[in-house]
Amino acid sequence: MNVRRSAAALAASAVLCVGAAPAALADTPPPAPSAPPVVPSGLFGKADPSYDGVWRQSFALLAQQTVGAKPAAQAVDWLTGQQCANGGFASFRADSAKACDATTVFDTNATAAAVQALKALGGKDAQVKKAVDWLKSVQNEDGGWAYVPGSPSEGSSTSIVISALAVAGEKPAEVKSKAGKSAYDGLLSFQLGCSAEPAADRGAFGYQPADGKLAANADATAAAVLAGLGKGTLVEPATTDTPTAALPCPAGAADPAAAAQAAAGYLAEALKKDGHLTAVTPGADQPTPDTGNTADAVIALAATGHRQAASGALEWLKNNSASWSNRNPAALATLVLTAHATGTDPKAFGGVDLVAALNATGPAPQQPDAEAQKVESKEDKSSSGDKNLWWIIGAGAAAGMGIGILLSGRRKKNQL
Repeated sequence: MNVRRSAAALAASAVLCVGAAPAALADTPPPAPSAPPVVPSGLFGKADPSYDGVWRQSFALLAQQTVGAKPAAQAVDWLTGQQCANGGFASFRADSAKACDATTVFDTNATAAAVQALKALGGKDAQVKKAVDWLKSVQNEDGGWAYVPGSPSEGSSTSIVISALAVAGEKPAEVKSKAGKSAYDGLLSFQLGCSAEPAADRGAFGYQPADGKLAANADATAAAVLAGLGKGTLVEPATTDTPTAALPCPAGAADPAAAAQAAAGYLAEALKKDGHLTAVTPGADQPTPDTGNTADAVIALAATGHRQAASGALEWLKNNSASWSNRNPAALATLVLTAHATGTDPKAFGGVDLVAALNATGPAPQQPDAEAQKVESKEDKSSSGDKNLWWIIGAGAAAGMGIGILLSGRRKKNQL
């Protein structure tokens, strides 16, 4: 997840810089760093929300709803207030009262995340439909999507959008571009096939081709698994275990579900080495643990029914995710969803109550209605009183029967 948002931020920066002459940039002193925007009270987290405000809010609300905590109205209102009139979302709008215009940098990832959250919350059909219509309107000709509309398609964004469309009730195979390419056509174009080298990468998905070559990318692969299955990030735990399978070679007819299973097989093999995924961070000489993508991989494996393949990484997350998720609502929400997908208690995840930690980063969930509790309490008392009354009546009846039997016995004795 951290990789995904970093890539999104870089993509946004690249788009904003398009058209600027290199000479002009060289002669212009770098702008003074501006103060980060004030974090709204209805938003989860205290970090600068410029690149992930809608994303982290959406995941926080989805996670709360999943564990039965009714999100605060203030938090839901903040998210819906971020939506532009055309249905799309930017990563974050400091002034949501100001109408979106040509300068607004729309974010397909944020919009897709908001669709999943609003669909789960219920009662937001109008907002969901507008967001879905906007996502369909910015589909590229190849059937895929980019983080910023108008840019080339990439594997992660295409997968994230497809999951959102599926959650909203759309059929990705029927969502087609003006050129007639379906969303699944766009997705499958990012899968490494039977000719990929090394062979261990076959079945993985890539982010974007570099120098004409597509490299395996764990973030894109985990997202593609859910997209291929037509599922969102909220995954119900499997009741049985399914063995993993590598990409069949030579490959058969393109099939999203089979592609998802092959991608899951790649993730399972990648997790075997260290029990978690790794990434090379800027300035580091050696790969470091990639906690976010490891959590995404566990959810993907759970979605494909590979419980055993996910178990080792799940235990690693329980023991090693605390520093990554500390006061990070998106990370905490992802772990809550990871726990849900694996049938794990999110309130005892490696000794951490993820739900309480998540709730502490934003507006507290709504409390059960006090009047409803009073009515329920009165009903309980009334029911209890009725039970006591019937117990007394029953006891009395039993006592009467006992006395009757005793008297009957005495009468029989007297008769004898």
